[in-house]
Amino acid sequence: MTYTPPSPAPNQESAPRMPSAGDPHRRTCLQVLPALVQGGVERGTIDMAAAQVAAGWRAIVASAGGPLVRELIRAGAEHITLPLDTKNPLAIRRNTEALGALIGAEQVDLVHARSRAPAWSAWAACRNLGIPFLTTFHGVYGLGPFKLKRAYNHVMTRGVRVIAISHFIRAHLEDEYGVPMDRIRVIHRGVDTATLDPNRVSPQRLIQLAQRWRLPDDGRVIMLPGRLTSWKGHMLLIDALAELKRRGGGALNIRCLMIGQDQGRTVYRAAILAHAKQRGVDGMVHIIEDCNDLAAAYMASDVVVSASIRPEAFGRVVAEAQSMGRPVVAPDHGAAPEIIVNGVTGWLFQPGDANGLATALETALSLDQERRVLLAEAAIERARLLFDKADMCAKTLAVYDEILAEARRPASQ
Repeated sequence: MTYTPPSPAPNQESAPRMPSAGDPHRRTCLQVLPALVQGGVERGTIDMAAAQVAAGWRAIVASAGGPLVRELIRAGAEHITLPLDTKNPLAIRRNTEALGALIGAEQVDLVHARSRAPAWSAWAACRNLGIPFLTTFHGVYGLGPFKLKRAYNHVMTRGVRVIAISHFIRAHLEDEYGVPMDRIRVIHRGVDTATLDPNRVSPQRLIQLAQRWRLPDDGRVIMLPGRLTSWKGHMLLIDALAELKRRGGGALNIRCLMIGQDQGRTVYRAAILAHAKQRGVDGMVHIIEDCNDLAAAYMASDVVVSASIRPEAFGRVVAEAQSMGRPVVAPDHGAAPEIIVNGVTGWLFQPGDANGLATALETALSLDQERRVLLAEAAIERARLLFDKADMCAKTLAVYDEILAEARRPASQ
């Protein structure tokens, strides 16, 4: 596959804006990922593209496309559509050729890979052209039987710098892949604390959401945001709700909102509802696939839950809930202990323990007004200090500068 710069077209969102003849070269970053659909990798890509543009860079993203392309374009970045969502070895080789042509034609200064299959193509293209290559390690990838996937995953450790999105991931890189500490940069995922600000959610927005979702006036709301996939712990939360109901003698007035799309997992969606019915809490559990006002949803909740049965590489929900000043409950593994101060900004429970989750929920729901205010203040302060999107972007741009300065340095130094 050969990359051909698209011809200008008024409605072609992926058409790059080439600098005029005689214009000084703008530093150019190419980010590669499979597609621009909903998810943490995609959100981080768009956030960084916007930050690059604001800092005077030229921001290019290559992917197979998706619904977030429009948001990327609105941020001032450019999108090139390539089939980077394939794991076929022959297609990866063709993508290497296409990315090599793209890097040369658009005078790309460095390439930032965020997922394995695109990373293999980008790494090979960068190696051929002598262009700096860096990665962000977004998750704990499976190793498969006898750790056969280790070689496939290893491309994410081949950057001149490897960005770990938490100290948990940094330790994973060192322990599992032997990545030297001097090549790792820990940059926590950032959340949009400017938008996720309780002072910016009007009463009208809360009223509209409560009416649309038929939230009880005199009940308590528990929210678990996240796509409907089994490792997010929906079944565990249902078991915890059943335990809460048992402890309360069945008189609890709780609405549990599971907010997320099934992305075609209709069997799992049905299994959630069947399990809720079997445990006698089907009246509490409500699946909401579309939420166009997440900030208001957080504000409408009495407690926000992360129930993941596998360690989260970061756990954006936990940081977002703290930014909104909400009590948050999460399992004591992965990066959650880096985000939550246990007993101060939220509560940690033993992973997979429904009784422990029920106890943490019970504690959060029993807070009096004074304790809730103190928790909210501490949580908001922590989110803004440590997990702000602007800080994440600034630190990543600093890594870019570090890499380019290193690339310009004579080999003898």
